[in-house]
Amino acid sequence: MSIKVLVTGADSQLGKTLKEIVSEGFDLDFKSRKDLDITDIDTVHSLLAENNYQYCYNFAAYTNVNQAEIDKEDCYNINVRGVANLVAACQKNNCTLVHISTDYVYDGKKTNPYTETDATNPLNYYGESKLLGEEMIRNNLAHHIIIRTSWLYSEYNHNFVKTILELAQKNELLHLVNDQKGTPTYARDLVHFVIGLSRIIEQSNDESYFGLYHYSNEGTATWFDFGKEIIKLSKQNTKVEATDSSRFVSPAKRPTYSVLSKQKAVNTFGLEVRHWQTALLDFFNRYSPEK
Repeated sequence: MSIKVLVTGADSQLGKTLKEIVSEGFDLDFKSRKDLDITDIDTVHSLLAENNYQYCYNFAAYTNVNQAEIDKEDCYNINVRGVANLVAACQKNNCTLVHISTDYVYDGKKTNPYTETDATNPLNYYGESKLLGEEMIRNNLAHHIIIRTSWLYSEYNHNFVKTILELAQKNELLHLVNDQKGTPTYARDLVHFVIGLSRIIEQSNDESYFGLYHYSNEGTATWFDFGKEIIKLSKQNTKVEATDSSRFVSPAKRPTYSVLSKQKAVNTFGLEVRHWQTALLDFFNRYSPEK
């Protein structure tokens, strides 16, 4: 029997990537923002009451980090109130919520990878809103998986890889920040993780799997490292020079270090995590600019 899943944020990077991956044993119901406004509690409750979803993959999110400092109400409505609506509907209809969160819940003061038990202290409103969403889930819904990820990119929508490719077409020299460390995450790898853990939970019926996990690709990079590798693999002639974040005025503060430890996910689900450079090479083997 297929696992029936509601997928919110169908037009997000993760939503579009999931559509592309044919997943045997899954019955996926994709809802974009125009199909389902998660901030409308009545609509959310009606949808879950009328369908027999076993899972909700919440890929809907307000993700514009700088704009969130200005648009706090809109950010809160999607990342907190919308999540609260999904939590209430999942609780009522016995549906497991798989929710995507962020490395920006941390302040970046560590110098070794963050684990799930490390203290949170977001530096910007986006991170604050995502943490509030997490707490809404943890406090009200037993059957949940929260996945913190970082530096997400894919063939779709706006992301760092596509921005660098566009800038390289127009510029002979790019200055990229070299004082913020994290790990890029290929959306395809994260989607496979979500699918894999859903299968394991369904087959085992073991409630100990529920909870918080970190997932990104392996390794550490600065935005400069990441950009340099993008230019190399795309075979562009653009030069890349390192600079520090003080060169760019940004409304939102960002952690200087936000590498995530995947050890819990590796130990729990027995998965292998690809290095970010391996995943990026895979991206370029698949990428066509039309997407």
